Amino acid sequence: MKKAAFLTSLALIILINYNCRAQVIDQYGDNVGTLNGIMKAYYDVVTVKKGEKPSYQRDSSLHVPNVNVGWATKSKDGKTVIKYVSLKEYHRQSDDYLGSKGFVEREISRKVEKFGAIYHVWSTYESRNTKTGPVIERGINSIELFYDGTRFWILGWFFDGERKDNPIPKEYLTK
Repeated sequence: MKKAAFLTSLALIILINYNCRAQVIDQYGDNVGTLNGIMKAYYDVVTVKKGEKPSYQRDSSLHVPNVNVGWATKSKDGKTVIKYVSLKEYHRQSDDYLGSKGFVEREISRKVEKFGAIYHVWSTYESRNTKTGPVIERGINSIELFYDGTRFWILGWFFDGERKDNPIPKEYLTK
């Protein structure tokens, strides 16, 4: 009986210590020590009420310095092209839209691949102008992350939106 109580207590102590190590809370209250925590922060930073401004300092704190990001889009001649810019430039380009209309983006599905300290996340999203408003866009974010043993850092991301000629595959719509 004493041995069972000892083993249960030991397991509880190990579990508590493991969870404490995984909790790395940054200055914005984001738990960047877990994949779920940094993904939550990734989506939270782009959620902006109409008339407000996003916290670009908070967003930048999730990324490695001088990170570049991008998105696929159609050019005027109908070809698919990639726009590839610094995170700072992306903030500049998206600022007016986010604040003027409001923007809520949430993850609806996630696929994760990992090797060593490098993670690749396929994160399917849906966007709205308000929390309960109609869906205005869906797509998939391709996010590269690095885990330094303490916290996660976003190395870069790219997204493509769903269109008639680009539907989201079923395997990216299941949790």
